[in-house]
Amino acid sequence: MADPARARKLAVRIRQIVSSAIESQIKDPRLGMVTVTDARVTSDLREATVFYTVYGDPTQVEDSARALASATGVLRSTVGRQTGIKFVPTLTFVADHVPDTARELDEALERVRSADAELARLREHATYAGDADPYRHPADDETDLDEADLDATSAADRRSAS
Repeated sequence: MADPARARKLAVRIRQIVSSAIESQIKDPRLGMVTVTDARVTSDLREATVFYTVYGDPTQVEDSARALASATGVLRSTVGRQTGIKFVPTLTFVADHVPDTARELDEALERVRSADAELARLREHATYAGDADPYRHPADDETDLDEADLDATSAADRRSAS
């Protein structure tokens, strides 16, 4: 097992190397606008997962995935040359869906904000259907009792006290 800090440093270095190699070395026409978002290396430094996003429609995403799969050997040898480690990790490319999820969340939040604004606009001129405070309060209950109720209550209190 390698040091976790070393695995993180190697992952950052792999992300940098792969992104620059995609930009400068890979000339595959299927490769779209690929952005390497993250890289993760296992604790034994044998496997690396490279996360990427592609700007474009689903066909461009699929074409870019095929281009990256075919360029894996070239990218791995480039990583080996530039890192100088004894065993170069195998590279696996995974499409990163976090930006899509973030965009969907932003759209949902915007819908909620507009619904809240609409509700606030409707609430400005709204009035209560009945009383503003429909609940009874203890002070109100005492004033509603008439003299007969007070006599009956005090008689019951006297009986319970004896």
